[in-house]
Amino acid sequence: MVNSRTQQLDETFFALSDPTRRAIIARLADGDSTVAELSEPFHVSAPAISKHLKVLERAGLLTRDRDGRTRRCHLIPEPLKEAAEWVEKYQDFWEGKLDQLAKYLEQNKQEK
Repeated sequence: MVNSRTQQLDETFFALSDPTRRAIIARLADGDSTVAELSEPFHVSAPAISKHLKVLERAGLLTRDRDGRTRRCHLIPEPLKEAAEWVEKYQDFWEGKLDQLAKYLEQNKQEK
């Protein structure tokens, strides 16, 4: 059975796998925006933007609030922090392995 933290991480990485969704996240990092404002730079239909927003919302990366006829989106950064921590953990691991490899190669080179 998959735990909720693993599922959250999976959904975060899935949401970030698309360049349009990453651009939406980058825009929301500057502050809240309406759906119309988020749609402006993209040459896609309103339903396509809505699908992207649903993926981001399902991943817990944004919320949408209704203000009359306007829908405002707000970034929730916590899942991004968890994803960054996961990447950092493996970055440290692989950097350690690469450092060991470099040391081994240097020793091997000196022995010849």
